[in-house]
Amino acid sequence: MVILRPMGERAVLAEVADLAAVTRLHAALAADPLPGVDDLVPAARTVLVSFDPRRTSAAVVGAWVRAAETAVPDAAPPGPRVEVPVRYDGVDLVDTAELLGIRPDDLVARHRAAEWTVAFTGFAPGFAYLVSPDWPFDVPRLARPRTRVPAGAVGLAGSFTGAYPRDTPGGWRLIASTDAVLFDPDAAEPVLLPPRARVRFVPARVRVRVKGDTGRVLAPPPVSARQATPALRILAPGPLATVQDLGRPGRASLGVARSGALDRAALRIANRLVGNAESAAGIEITLGGFRARAEVDTWVAVTGALADVSVDGRAADAYAPLLLPAGAELSIAPARAGLRLYLAIRGGVDAPTALGSRATDVLAGLGPAPLQADAVVHSGAAVGEIPAIDGLPWSVPPSVLEVGLGPGPRAEWFAPAAVDAVIETTWTVSPDLDRIGIRLDGPALARVRHEELPSEGMRPGAIQVPPHGRPVILLADGPVTGGYPVMGVVPDAALDALAQVRPGDRVRFRRG
Repeated sequence: MVILRPMGERAVLAEVADLAAVTRLHAALAADPLPGVDDLVPAARTVLVSFDPRRTSAAVVGAWVRAAETAVPDAAPPGPRVEVPVRYDGVDLVDTAELLGIRPDDLVARHRAAEWTVAFTGFAPGFAYLVSPDWPFDVPRLARPRTRVPAGAVGLAGSFTGAYPRDTPGGWRLIASTDAVLFDPDAAEPVLLPPRARVRFVPARVRVRVKGDTGRVLAPPPVSARQATPALRILAPGPLATVQDLGRPGRASLGVARSGALDRAALRIANRLVGNAESAAGIEITLGGFRARAEVDTWVAVTGALADVSVDGRAADAYAPLLLPAGAELSIAPARAGLRLYLAIRGGVDAPTALGSRATDVLAGLGPAPLQADAVVHSGAAVGEIPAIDGLPWSVPPSVLEVGLGPGPRAEWFAPAAVDAVIETTWTVSPDLDRIGIRLDGPALARVRHEELPSEGMRPGAIQVPPHGRPVILLADGPVTGGYPVMGVVPDAALDALAQVRPGDRVRFRRG
């Protein structure tokens, strides 16, 4: 029987008995799509159903899911056989073997002997959750996830094994490493380990061999020259400057996060000020300290955080169109309030697309690399007129931000006092924040259930609580699946404001 759990105002989590039931339910839902449903994300015992509340409702989605539960989909064909070359050199190998009560050599032998199957994908593009009937262990995740796991690390969590496609945060116990290219968005087959693939871990070798094929090496194709106008030369990018548009919605089932501008309203306004479509790519600048020189006469607009803007040393307005004559220098000082600024260029930033977007996803490594000094930013063709406007009213981002808190699917995993503490506490934003998530400092939230939660679908705004008890608000580059319980979900409309909090700022939640 399916259990429907709320995941904020834009999703429901359909929980079933086991992975086999997930496979059946997901296939039935995919075979009978419902208008307004944006994404289906299968996981260990759940299917996350994301929808647009302007086109459908949670009640309609729930009825659709329950009807699909009784459907009998066609049997899915088996996937390809893939061999993944590994070295058993993981930093947690010895400790994990000791935790399981076996010798490290025995752990290696069992991991290598098992035939694994890709149950589902998620967390990051190319990250496959592998299961095997030959694997008897249930391995707990780390109590505090690492802020960086190197690309190619092979880990264990629960009954799963998997390999990290790129450097990311993660809480799996690392036992091995691989040089295989797990995800390449420019390849004809971007994912090395697709759903239902049957996988063996073998001693490292030069090539990645797929049985029944001649073997393949996934490598980025050559980058062709782009036909666009050089607009700005970066003189100083500040701590982080990335190209962002409105992201890649609707691809979570592929393990691809939405990404895109964290403060979407600020990017939309900046684009309107220079006559662009709201979805055009711009530059997201973290904390300011940014300088650029115009290569040609260029219209720009700066929005977002509070920072002093100048052109050739003379003060200029934010939230207004600015004409930079060729050779003029645009400077954005360090932000005095808020965290992220948005620089729109007339015609939009022209950069290579990945899976339909120019957004830089720092977790998945999709999109253009962060901007560096001396990089030249190109612009596309202008599509609209510069509006007749001197400026727009805007407010300084507050140092204490109050946001709503919607229901999460795993609130019952926490003590009643912990649920109350989420609302009653003024949380402090940790210095450890990025485009993936906002980590909050405050009292540890006590749980009444301490078992491992099988990985399930996540979305921006979900408030995960790792075992150390401090909440993490997932943002646009966050993982599409995760194994920490979600106590609540921030409304989508509040994410733009959360994009502007900075270390030391405070956040309060209110119900509803």
